[in-house]
Amino acid sequence: MGKFEVKVTKNGGYAFNLKARNGEIIAVSQTYKDEDNCLNGIESVRKNAVEAKLEDQTVENFEKVTNPKFEVYTDKTGEFRFRLKARNGEIIATGEGYKAKASCLNGIDSIRRNAPDSPVVKIEE
Repeated sequence: MGKFEVKVTKNGGYAFNLKARNGEIIAVSQTYKDEDNCLNGIESVRKNAVEAKLEDQTVENFEKVTNPKFEVYTDKTGEFRFRLKARNGEIIATGEGYKAKASCLNGIDSIRRNAPDSPVVKIEE
């Protein structure tokens, strides 16, 4: 099982990382202005990651799907990335850049497995 790590950011907001069992970061959040909103963001990831469909924007004429969804895309450097969008269309988590699309898809699968039951841990930096 992974864990959600909640931390205070440099600007005084709050953010979380979802880490896999091996300690690797598999998803990061935006910065929230307070801890309660950050914790609500975690609950949104837990709920939406399980039911989210996959929209692969790396293929020509990709099929658009409704939210919640994982969007897979390529960034400016050509790496594969994903973002998880909630039912309302807000981005609630993003992934790192991957050289291979299969690795990006594995990251999404890891979120689906880890997010529902991972505990929340507050960290001090």
